[in-house]
Amino acid sequence: MDAHVHETREGRTALADDADEATGAADRPAVSDGAGDDTSRPVTIAFIAESAGVSVPTVSKVINGKSGVSADTRARVEELVNRYGYRKPSGAGRSNVVELVFRELKHMWAVEIIRGVERVARQHRVGVMVSEFGLHDTDPLTWDDTVSRRPNCVLSVAQLSEAEREQLRAKGIPFVVVDPATELPDDVPFVGATNWSGGRAATRHLTQLGHRRIAMISGPPDQLYCSARLDGYRSALGSAGLPVEPELIVYAPLTSADGYEAARSLLELPQRPTAVFAANDLQALGVYQAAREAGLRIPDDLSVVGFDDLPVVAWVDPPLTTVHQPLTEMAVAATELALTLGRGEPAPQAGLEIATTLTVRSSTAPPKG
Repeated sequence: MDAHVHETREGRTALADDADEATGAADRPAVSDGAGDDTSRPVTIAFIAESAGVSVPTVSKVINGKSGVSADTRARVEELVNRYGYRKPSGAGRSNVVELVFRELKHMWAVEIIRGVERVARQHRVGVMVSEFGLHDTDPLTWDDTVSRRPNCVLSVAQLSEAEREQLRAKGIPFVVVDPATELPDDVPFVGATNWSGGRAATRHLTQLGHRRIAMISGPPDQLYCSARLDGYRSALGSAGLPVEPELIVYAPLTSADGYEAARSLLELPQRPTAVFAANDLQALGVYQAAREAGLRIPDDLSVVGFDDLPVVAWVDPPLTTVHQPLTEMAVAATELALTLGRGEPAPQAGLEIATTLTVRSSTAPPKG
């Protein structure tokens, strides 16, 4: 019997050590394993998940009182939590660093976001760490590295999966999503922009100039902000009494090269558009190139509107009319919100959308004739 008990204890210890290494459990409280001995081991959320035969996010949901877990699974997890004395970690032990996570860092707007985060970080005397994981990360350890670093808070640009959110919650690390690309649960804090209003304002500007064939180069349809801009375009057309013509809507990635290809297809239509609204400034710059190659002058032959208002578009020829997305202000608000949560203070609101505005320059004019 004694040998059997010793063997069982050793097996549990090995599991706990593996989990500790994966989740950085050095900050967990040391508790008895309940086997009647006085040996103490740190109990991690990963160990509870392993013991219950479920995932870490499932255990996190139970611990945080979230829905989406069956009654049997919830009871099994709660029994293990009580048996081993697991306690949720406090904010103690987090580093004095804000970690800013991008899925892609190649776009120019990333600079505007970094600028806003650093502005707030300097005021609060905290450091900033910038990470890039890639859109389809093949190495899951990269996110584990972020969690194990225990930053003061995490700002994730565009995306933060359920599993990633639960890992952060399990470590007591607050987070905010900046410019979310997908729908988020009501309890996930975020800061975004009024993309629908921006898309509507851009298109309304063109209809008020007298344009009737207005094309849109939209971004990927699975990106929330791209869909909102497209819906704003459709709304403005409807308000002007204009039909939404499927042939005038092209979906393309948010790059200048893809904007160029999309614009070429639009300008080759038997009845080409007189104006193009692009889902971002990079696509709009691609429209400029396609128009030049087609022998068209902007804005005499083709009006162009972008979205973002990157600094560079004020210097192109002609300067671009665009929707100003307050990227720096969004980053400032997101950082302030994340630091508030990091101090254990309640958030004034879970989600915040900052207003976009139309910046009219020289790339738009009434159509000929």
